Amino acid sequence: MNLQHVAVENDRVARITLRRPPLNVLNLEMLAELGQAFTSVSRDRPAVVVLAAEGKIFSAGVDIADHTEEKVGGMLELFHAIFRTMADLDAPVIALAQGAALGGGCELITACDLVVAAESARFGQPEIRVGAFPPVAAVELPMAMGPRRAAEMLFTGETLSAEEAAAGGLINQVFPDATFAADAAAYVELVSRHSGPVLAYTKEALRLGRGRTLQEALPDLETLYLDKLMKTQDAREGLKAFMEKRRPNFQDA
Repeated sequence: MNLQHVAVENDRVARITLRRPPLNVLNLEMLAELGQAFTSVSRDRPAVVVLAAEGKIFSAGVDIADHTEEKVGGMLELFHAIFRTMADLDAPVIALAQGAALGGGCELITACDLVVAAESARFGQPEIRVGAFPPVAAVELPMAMGPRRAAEMLFTGETLSAEEAAAGGLINQVFPDATFAADAAAYVELVSRHSGPVLAYTKEALRLGRGRTLQEALPDLETLYLDKLMKTQDAREGLKAFMEKRRPNFQDA
């Protein structure tokens, strides 16, 4: 791929990096590239996908110039295609956020499975201030933060500090600015050290339980556990290693 505004590293831990500093504003070209990047890593079936950004700001959102009447339809098509691809990814997606994640940048955050942030990071959906609303955030934020806190974000356009975002359930961990890169890398390793297939089945289990009661979801989860998870080499190795009191040697199989 010949990408100008997005970098892709396809590996066991795949990495997608926004590269349009200083604000990483998502224009039409960058949205198309980001969609290509997620499609590329989904084909390679990594164990984990990391979404990061160059510079001091994660992303200030979608370019306001692409919200005009003649462009907005094409912009939404490109932007929402990214989230559809993300939703179908087997691997957990971990966002590393610094500076600010606003508007469409915050929506990218909400679509990730795990989010770590630098202590100075800020998060917000300011669309209401320019006469709009964020479609993806309208779905994802209530599930992450609860309906009333999500409604407050969308109705007021407030920006949250990293500490407030963590307390509200939007992000998982807050690390000091000075050590953010090292702390974020250690967090990614904490997840990626596990079996790729088991991570994928765990993510599928979370999907199966989403919005359902235990009684509704449990039969499907039992089938996933017995017919898929327990047929993997890594599940057998994990159990054997525990009984033998040693670290498992996962083979991603």
